[in-house]
Amino acid sequence: MSEEVPRPSGRGRSEGRQIPSSTPITILKFKLNTTKKYLLYFFLLLIVVLSGCAMEFSGAGRTPAGQVEQSPAGSLQNPIIDSDISLSEALRKESPPEFKERQRLIEVLYYSFDGKIHKGQVVIDERLVEDIREGFRVALENKFPITSVIPISHDRFFNNGKWNEDDEAMLSNNTSAFNYRMVTGGNSLSNHAYGFAIDINPVQNPYIKGDIVLPPNAVYDTTKPGTLAHDSPIVKTFIRLGWTWGGDWESLKDYQHFQKVLSR
Repeated sequence: MSEEVPRPSGRGRSEGRQIPSSTPITILKFKLNTTKKYLLYFFLLLIVVLSGCAMEFSGAGRTPAGQVEQSPAGSLQNPIIDSDISLSEALRKESPPEFKERQRLIEVLYYSFDGKIHKGQVVIDERLVEDIREGFRVALENKFPITSVIPISHDRFFNNGKWNEDDEAMLSNNTSAFNYRMVTGGNSLSNHAYGFAIDINPVQNPYIKGDIVLPPNAVYDTTKPGTLAHDSPIVKTFIRLGWTWGGDWESLKDYQHFQKVLSR
């Protein structure tokens, strides 16, 4: 009998230890999953970048060309309008032509009691325009509150077919200048009739002569906002510019009143 040549058993030094046949496949799957994950992150990032570029290119989220973004109401750029009338409207109350022809209508900004910036108008003699602008500039800079600044020929002061501007202006705490009228309690023309005077915040700064207080029930209290006193920046400014303050008068006190008498 011929002997059979023994076949290798496939066992050797590794006999008894098996290497899982799936190991290479598992490693490959891990690598593929990791690659997919990074590719996914890459594409997501790419989408975000491209979306941002598209918005920038299209102008989305920006104010359209030619349009200005609106500032909040009551700001310096977008003040609340208290008066916006023409010069002819501001002078429509009856007065001699020679008085009217010297008057100018100017716009002023001021800080009001609501904590916002307002815009009003003043009618004043043409030679006092810059003084008034300086006074209101100082008032705004110091946040001195002023209720309103409206010419006395505004519709709000015309009631029941007649002008009741002085009383109405005082009661509503309105600040105004030119007003063709007589002096309080007298029969001569007021300096307001020439555009030489301005009254500021009548309620906080009343006219006082003996028992007469105008507007009625007003109280002069320098601790209250909007009240004028000797150390007020506005008072100092007008005095520096050559004006007289009614709070310095001796026979009576007209705390709201400033005047600068010029040649007529």
